[in-house]
Amino acid sequence: MNFELDTVVIEEGCRASALATRIVGAVPASVQVRYVSDGRLEVRPPTGTRDPFGVGKRRMVIMPRRGPFLMGCPASSTQFACCGYLVLVLASNCPMDCSYCFLQEHLANNPGLQLYANYHDVFNELDRLAHTGCERSFRVGTGELADSLAFDSLTGISRDLVSYFSKHEALMLELKTKTDEIDNLLAIDPRGRTTVSWSLSPTRVFASSEHRTAPPQSRINAARRVLEAGYKVGFHLDPLIAYPGAEQDYLELLDNVFDALLPRTIAFFSIGGLRMTAGLRTAARRRFPKDPMLVGEEVLGEDGRYRAFTPLRLRLFSKLCDRIKKACPALPVYLCMETASAHHRVFGAAPLTPAALSSRLAGNW
Repeated sequence: MNFELDTVVIEEGCRASALATRIVGAVPASVQVRYVSDGRLEVRPPTGTRDPFGVGKRRMVIMPRRGPFLMGCPASSTQFACCGYLVLVLASNCPMDCSYCFLQEHLANNPGLQLYANYHDVFNELDRLAHTGCERSFRVGTGELADSLAFDSLTGISRDLVSYFSKHEALMLELKTKTDEIDNLLAIDPRGRTTVSWSLSPTRVFASSEHRTAPPQSRINAARRVLEAGYKVGFHLDPLIAYPGAEQDYLELLDNVFDALLPRTIAFFSIGGLRMTAGLRTAARRRFPKDPMLVGEEVLGEDGRYRAFTPLRLRLFSKLCDRIKKACPALPVYLCMETASAHHRVFGAAPLTPAALSSRLAGNW
């Protein structure tokens, strides 16, 4: 485990669960373990601290999920060209602390690290999805509200997920991470039904903004290892930040990827610019006042998010897409949280429908 925890809090009804047993047996003796009647009270912001969100990340709460596990991507909107991604909510919040992370606003009222002891119930929901009777494939991921692999050495959840998806041709699992925590994955045959994807940033962004994450080259090296183990591999250049020298830094990052992996073996690239609501920008600048990546010139869009000036942003997108297509013309690339018109200006064509893109990213290119 590469992250520090102060406390593990377990809801009484989950005391005997497999997840709680694994975690209690794996955490260091220095980590306090407590049992409570209702875990929901424990994920609230702690009082008496200047950074309740940061402190909340050090408290792991094991509790049942009381709602559905499967949902549409929270970023989905009729305003954007959507990829049709479906999200499995198996945890909430992340032990890493990226200065730009949207969870600072999204989870401000419940920042405790939530892990759901009844996660096996998700397989019933997935069974229903797999047997909907439609001919499309579904791309389903766990990396939206929590990093997919950050605590995998404690939870072992990836083993159950990869094993399940390996038996379902209509479903593709995506595990999205900024770690190099891949040991559990290397022991399982995914049978081509799991993609492991990494969010990647240049070293300059990593050093200033991506606290407690694995260095970019470590992520790339981990991608090469899981590819050799039979997994598909994807990369998210997201958030792409428009700072002085960014174009050269991101092109060098792509060169590092293509030096380590044959371009034709990569499942996809997604690209998305840094976007922040006013609330997120305020929270991020308060928590990370010295991060130069948070003070660039931005324009408020119709969706209420600040982004880099459109011509600058789309120029960066185009440069990176050109580099990727030069390496492998057939390598899929798509934009995240950008309009159809932006997609047309970068690619010269209209985006695919969400269902079509999701199916193709699920393995039907």
